[in-house]
Order: sequence, then structure tokens, then C-alpha cells
Amino acid sequence: MIEKIETLRRITEVGVVAVVRAENAETAEKISKACIEGGIPAIEVTFTVPGADNVISTLKGKFSKEELIVGAGTVLDSETARIAILAGAQYIVSPGFDLDTAKLCNRYQIPYMAGCMTITEMIRAMEAGTDVIKLFPGSAYGPKIVKDIKAPLPQVPIMPTGGVSLENVHEWINNGCIAVGVGGKLTEGAKTGDYESITKTAKAFVEKVREARSKYI
Repeated sequence: MIEKIETLRRITEVGVVAVVRAENAETAEKISKACIEGGIPAIEVTFTVPGADNVISTLKGKFSKEELIVGAGTVLDSETARIAILAGAQYIVSPGFDLDTAKLCNRYQIPYMAGCMTITEMIRAMEAGTDVIKLFPGSAYGPKIVKDIKAPLPQVPIMPTGGVSLENVHEWINNGCIAVGVGGKLTEGAKTGDYESITKTAKAFVEKVREARSKYI
């Protein structure tokens, strides 16, 4: 239980989860390393990556607990969640809500982030013990939707994925999100092998989140 709380605390603290999609394990590892060097320890290795479970276990072996918070993304069912957890995943992220996955994650005290689009989905997910509501796809709404959701559900912890950029990340945070998930806008440098640009962009995202939060301190 303490480990679960600590995982959620650290993700919330940095405010950015790097969503890693790649055509192969080698590229996924390079992207992850670049993000970590840029100050984003929260790495979400999606199960669209071939051998995603091996990538998770490899990262766990290369980086310390202080450097890395690794999770599994695009988890569609409890079977995949179990594979990810056995590989070392510290949190599970789904594009939608799956009750069996929620139950499994609660059983092993692993944070579950479920993708939801409607108030009804969010309520059901929270009733099942979902720790963070992944507003997905965020691009379908934009940052302003967060305040509308929090009017009837002020207690909902929201993390948007999709539609988050350096230009609008401050809006997501200012409107009440505990963190943001960023994929292509962060990792696009991998397409040309420019991993230094990923590190630079990671630093910029972390700084933007810090600046947005500083207004309320």
C-alpha cells in the first residue's frame, strides 16, 4: 500500500508521464532513457511496443528506483496487466475502463489509470477503485472540459493523454489535472534518431508544469 501511494505521489509531483510507443524494443529503450535524462522519470511503455514486458524489465534493471517509475500502457485486459506487473510495471494505464483490470490492480495494490470519456464512465471507474482517470483522447475535448467535469466531480483525479502540447500543458494543469500524459509531442525526435531533442522537450514539459503550478503556491 505504501509503495502504491509513493508511486502516485511521484507521478503527481513531476506532473508528466512519457507515453512511449515505438516499432521495436531498442527504440523504446532509447526514448525512455532520453525522457529520464530530461527529468521525466514516469515512463509508460505501451503494449503496442513489441516485447513491451521485456522493455519494462530491462528498464528496471538499468535505472534505479530514484530514476525511474515505469508503467505499462495500452493495457486492454487483466491478462496483459498481470504480465506487465510480473515484468515490473509499477502502474497500469488503459485506453478504456476494464473492471477485471481494476480488480487485479487493486488485488496487487498497483495504481490503475483507466481511460474515460464521459461522467458516467468516470463514476463507474472510481467506484471500482480506479486511482486516476485518464481523460482520453484529450484532443477530443481540450483543457476547458476539465473544469466542466470537476463541477459535479470535484474529487476526480484527471490525467489527460492526447492533445497535450507545450503550448497548452499549462491550461491542463491550471484547470485541475494532477498530471498529463504526453506521447508524440514529446517523442517525435525518435523518428529521425534525434534523442537529444526528446531530452530537451522533456525538460521543457517539466518546466511548463512547474511554472503552471507555481501560480498557486
